[in-house]
Amino acid sequence: MSKPAIVPFETTLLVRDSCLCLHVQRAARALARRFDDALRHLELTSGQFSLLMSLNRPTPPNKGQVASLLAMDHSTLTANLKPLERRGLVAVSVDPDDRRSRLLSLTAAGRAVLADAVPVWEKTHAAVEAQLAGADADRLRADLQALA
Repeated sequence: MSKPAIVPFETTLLVRDSCLCLHVQRAARALARRFDDALRHLELTSGQFSLLMSLNRPTPPNKGQVASLLAMDHSTLTANLKPLERRGLVAVSVDPDDRRSRLLSLTAAGRAVLADAVPVWEKTHAAVEAQLAGADADRLRADLQALA
């Protein structure tokens, strides 16, 4: 029988204190909770707000374009679209140029909910940026985009 591998507790502390993945995940969960709380009265999550916003375009994007923008795989995007479709906020249609592809668009109800959500996002976003006093929010955005 082989001896079990042991990771020293010091390594655990090193990862806890220095792991970029851990820190970004923690920050992402905390930010998502904050925006979820702010958007709750509109019956939206932060993820749904982002998805609706990604559809706010002059011409409907296809699923691949939206999945790429949101860094989601197609099955995750499909699962996230379902509740928005059921609420009548999003319409999925066949792409006339490629019948295998699906186009995603906001319905009138989706545009109305998004219009109600934008001021909530603006207020919450301003509060988050204010919490970064002394930090360069534009630099943080650029650094996060470099990682994505």
